[in-house]
Amino acid sequence: MKPQLLASSLLLALSAWALPAYAVGRIADVSVTDRDTGAALALYYHRGDYWVAGRYGAKYAITVRNKLGERVLAVTAVDGVNVLSGETAAWDQTGYVFAPWQQYQVTGWRKSSSEVAAFEFSALGDSYAGRTGRPANVGVIGVALFLERPPEPVAQVPAYSYSRRGEREADAAAGLRSAPSAPAAPAPESPTTGKSAAADRISGGAEASASAAAEGFARRSQPSPMPSPKLGTGHGARESSVVSHTSFARLQTQPNEVIRIRYDSRENLVAAGVIREPAAHHPIPDPFPQSGNASYVPDPPRY
Repeated sequence: MKPQLLASSLLLALSAWALPAYAVGRIADVSVTDRDTGAALALYYHRGDYWVAGRYGAKYAITVRNKLGERVLAVTAVDGVNVLSGETAAWDQTGYVFAPWQQYQVTGWRKSSSEVAAFEFSALGDSYAGRTGRPANVGVIGVALFLERPPEPVAQVPAYSYSRRGEREADAAAGLRSAPSAPAAPAPESPTTGKSAAADRISGGAEASASAAAEGFARRSQPSPMPSPKLGTGHGARESSVVSHTSFARLQTQPNEVIRIRYDSRENLVAAGVIREPAAHHPIPDPFPQSGNASYVPDPPRY
C-alpha cells in the first residue's frame, strides 16, 4: 500500500504543477477571460495574491460561475470602482445576481441596462479609475459574493419532497451559511469625489489628492522600476449587453466570500517574480572550437 500511496501523491503533485489554475472561488468560480482569444488567463499565486498577465489593448471579461443551487449576488469592482454604478467600490453597493449554476461574463463598465463600455487593458493614465481621479487601486479585480436570505417559511414542507440531490445541495448551502465570513479586506483609499462612500466613513473622512495617492501606490507596489508601464483598465467601445433588474436580500452585511485577482503585464510579473520563466538555454563555450574539424580543401564559391 505504501508504494501505491507515494505514487499517487507524486502523480497529484505533478498534475498540480503541470496544470495552472484558471478560476478561483468557493461559492463561485471567478476567472479572467481574454476576449480576443476566448481563453481564460492563467492564474499565478504569489505571496498571498492571485495574478493574471494582461496584454496592452486587449479586451477582457470577468467570468463568474455560480457553484450553488441558489441565487448569489456578486458585487464586482475593477481598479477600486464598482463596474455597475461607477462609485468608489464598497460591499453594500449594487451588483449582479446569478441564478443557480448560472455563468455570466461581465464584459465592461455598465452604461445602461442594454449597454456597457468594454474592459480593455490600458496604460495607468488611460484607465477609467485614473481618468476619474482614483488611481490608487489600479491593477486589481474584486468580486464580493453574498448568499441570499431565505424567504420566511409559509408552510411545513414534507421531508419526502426532497430529492437526494436536493438534500446534498441544501447541506452544502447550510455549510456555507454556518461558515465564518471571509476576513474583511483593507478598505481602499478613497480620493475626493464629493460622495460619502463606506471607505470614507471607515477612514474617518480622510482624503488624499489623486497625485499623492498615485505616488503612494507606486511606492508600495513598485519598489524597483518595472520593464513596462503598469496596466490599468480603460473605458472601451460601447457594446450591447442586456440585463434586467431584480431584488436580493443579503444573508448578512459582510460578504460570504471576497475574491481578489491582481493584474499587470507579463513583463512586469516576470520582473516581480510572480511568473517564473524557465532559464534560457545557453551553449557551453568551447575553448578550442576548431579542434576535431576535418582540414580539407573547401569547395569554391558557386558562379
